[in-house]
Formats: sequence, structure tokens, C-alpha cells
Amino acid sequence: MNYLFNGDEINQRTILGHPSGLFTLFFTEMWERFSYYGMRAILVLFLVSSMADQGWGWERADALKLYAWYTGLVYITPIFGGIIADKFLGYRKAVIIGALLMTLGHASMALEVFYDFYLYVGLSFLIIGNGFFKPNISSIVGQLYKDDGKIKDAAYTIFYMGINAGAFLGILLCGYIGETVNWHYGFGLAGIFMFFGMLQFHYGQNIFGNIGLPKKTLIDEENIVVESAPVSKKVIRDRLLVIGIFSFVTIFFWWGFEQSGGSMTIFANDYTNRDLVGTGALIFKIINTLLTVVPMIILTIILFMLFKNTFSKYMISNLFLGTSFLIIWGIVIWMLSREFSNSETEVPASWFAILNSFFIIVFAPVLSKIWQTKYNPSGPVKFGLGLFLLATGFAILSYGSINIPLGAVSASQSMVFLILAYLFHTLGELCISPVGLSYVSKLAPKNLIGLMFGVWFVANFIANYSAGITGSYIDPIVDEYGMASFFLIFTILPAIVGILMILSSRKIVKMMHGIE
Repeated sequence: MNYLFNGDEINQRTILGHPSGLFTLFFTEMWERFSYYGMRAILVLFLVSSMADQGWGWERADALKLYAWYTGLVYITPIFGGIIADKFLGYRKAVIIGALLMTLGHASMALEVFYDFYLYVGLSFLIIGNGFFKPNISSIVGQLYKDDGKIKDAAYTIFYMGINAGAFLGILLCGYIGETVNWHYGFGLAGIFMFFGMLQFHYGQNIFGNIGLPKKTLIDEENIVVESAPVSKKVIRDRLLVIGIFSFVTIFFWWGFEQSGGSMTIFANDYTNRDLVGTGALIFKIINTLLTVVPMIILTIILFMLFKNTFSKYMISNLFLGTSFLIIWGIVIWMLSREFSNSETEVPASWFAILNSFFIIVFAPVLSKIWQTKYNPSGPVKFGLGLFLLATGFAILSYGSINIPLGAVSASQSMVFLILAYLFHTLGELCISPVGLSYVSKLAPKNLIGLMFGVWFVANFIANYSAGITGSYIDPIVDEYGMASFFLIFTILPAIVGILMILSSRKIVKMMHGIE
């Protein structure tokens, strides 16, 4: 049978114009990102909190250095996970192994209350598990499609919406429970949904047909993903070089963007007015409710679309997915009712990070449609725009910090500056991250996809580590030059790289040899 998409018969049933398997991956990735961002949102806050608040009482610089090592290493292990999957395991088995290791990592962090050693063991499991999971689930997405055109860019944008839906829920719920109830409950909650994501993927993986199986496995020739035509060594070399250029440029983007979990969290915690009373508190509660409930409704609608297409054949997978949603809805209702019962409100410092994910959920479908129209700039131009938007966000934060005195350890700045910064950072992210994933999938030879995704994530390692280390100097920079100067650093450099990317866009497009 001549299928429109790769995978089994059920995968040919579409949701929003895309195969059902994309949304199986969508929800699997959503739960993995729930666990990752949920834990990450409270890690630095937990480390710098006093012993009386059940934290470790670390200095901010030390906490940000550990954050740098962790967020960096979770992006370097994917190159090894990609190689192992390419040569031995296959992508599907690697995803399951990675999910299991990360589940064990979160469980270990939840046990840190008994012994500090468990925190470091947990972080190690998360780093190794991410190496198996991250590059290989992205590889499966690309192989769902027989066409390397605009539809694949749109697919990765939708997939990226799943990433950020998980980040949104993880930061919101793990952050809330960690800050208001117990840090270790927040760590444990992250692990529960990683476990559900693993089971959902395991029992639903046959929807992908032969995609992601080990090379030695006998497969149906009809579903093999092959190069459409022989490609010369020069073309392959040029395309690999473009992947290298894109990967290098993303370092500057993520170096700034990843201040979200470090210095921007510190700014939210220590320099932003988060205490609300009266009408202000009520308005925040209403806004927070809408921010929470609307995305949940959207995700639930997508869930039912997937149920409609796949439940008959993949019942167990859908049952695990449905159960996880019931639990999430229960926690959401409990959290919102608890907040409405309080007369005063302190906005959690981790709450601002959910804005990134919320804006992704809102704007990702819009940009996905734009990328499928004639108003679709080239990849290098999108990268340049993304860097400009990032720089704009930091320019706003720099302006909002002008009045903070030199060396100040606290202040009471308006939340508006953080909100606007997250908006521009998100728009920049949508121009770079899903687009980059799509181009890696299209430019890489089919036998090197896992490895090339690994290279892509090595760039993220460099960026995340650099972001954490740069952020750790927030105190001496603020003491000497002021908070505005600190954020100005992240304004100037991305803007320069963005200009260079746009100026060289025609040359880079030529090196892509027809890949759009």
C-alpha cells in the first residue's frame, strides 16, 4: 500500500494535517520536558534557600555553577546517545532507555531529603538518560515524513509546541509545589510524569512502523526512508558544514536564553516586586487561571483527537496518557483553588518562566502556518531574526534595571519588564529552535541523523554551560557596573551575530543545495 507518511496504517490518520504518530511523540516529549523543566525551575531556588526553608543555603555563584554543569552536560551526552542509536540500538529503544534512566534520576532527587548523595546520583541519571532520549526522539519526528519540504518545518514547530507544553506544566506545577509545599515533592512530581511518558511511548511505538528500529532488523522496503537521489560528497560536505554553522550560531542564542533558569530567576526572586494584595492579587489569580486552564483545554482537545485516531489499536498507550492528564487536571484544580482561598498572593519566582512556554503554545501554531506560506524566509534569516528578538528582550531588562543601585542585593522592579523579555525571547526561540531541528533532519544524511542531532545538542552544551558560568558572575558585575550593564552583555553580542547571519544568508542557502 502506498502511504502518504511513513509508519503503519493508523499513522496515516491525520491531526491538523499531520500523521497521528507526530502527536504520540508530541505527548512523549511533553512529559519528558515536564520532568526536565519542572526540576530545573526549582533547582537553583532550592540550592540558595536557607536551611530553615529546607534548602541547602548555597551562595548564588555556587548554585549557578552547578546549574551550569548540569544544564550543559544534559546537552553533551546526546552526541553519544545519537551514535549508539545510529549504530546499535535504534532510535525507539534508545528513547525508552533514556526515559527509564531519567525516571530513576527524578526518584533519586526526591530521596535527597534522606541523604545529600541522592541529589548528585539523580543529576547523573538525568544527564545520561537525556543523552539517550533527546537526539533520538527528534530523529523519529523527521522520519515520519517522506517530503523534506515546508511540512517538515511545520511538524517540528508542532513538536516544539509539545516541548513547551511540558515545560509550561512542569515549571508551573513543580515550581508551585516545590516553593509552597516541599522542594522534594516538586522533584518527585517531575519523575512521575516521566514514567507515564515512557509507558505511553512503549505501548504506542508500533505506530511508527519500521521507523527507529535497529539497522539489523528486517524491515519492509516500502517504509524505508531513503535518499531521494544519489548525493555527491561535495553536497554532503556543504550540508554538514551548514549544520555546523547553525549549531555554532545557536550557542549565542542559548547562551542568552538560558539565563531564564539562572540569572533571570535570581532577578525575579530578588529584584522584582512579587507581592500582590487586593485587586492586584485578584487580577493575578484570574490571569494565572486563564494561563493555566486555556493551554490545558487545548492539550486536552489534541488528546481526544489522538484518542479518536489511535485508541482502537493502541489502547494501553492511550490509557496511560489519559491517566496522566486526569492527574494533571486534579493538581491544577487543587493549585488554583488553594490560591483563590488566600487573601494575599506572592507570585512564585519560578512562575515567570512559564511565560515562555505559554507564548510558545500561543504563537507556535501561528508561525507554523506562516512557514507554510509564501512568507517563509530562509533558515539563516530566521536565525538572524531570532537573535535580534533575543537581544530586544534583554534590552528591555537592561532598561528596567537602570534604577537599581550598584551592588544592590534586592530591589522591587515591575514585573512588566520580565514579562516583555520572555515574550521577545519566546518569539526568538520559535525562529531558531524548531527551525534548527527541522534543518538538521533535512540536511543530514539518513545514516548520520542521530549523530548530527548529537552535534546540534553539543552546541547547546556549550551554550548552557557558558550561560551558567556567565550568570554566576552576576554579583561582581552588579557590584561594579550595575544590573543594567549585566543584561546589556546579552543584548549586544546576539545582535551582532544576528546581523552577520542575515548578511551571509545567501551564501549559506547556496551551500544547502536545494534544501528549503
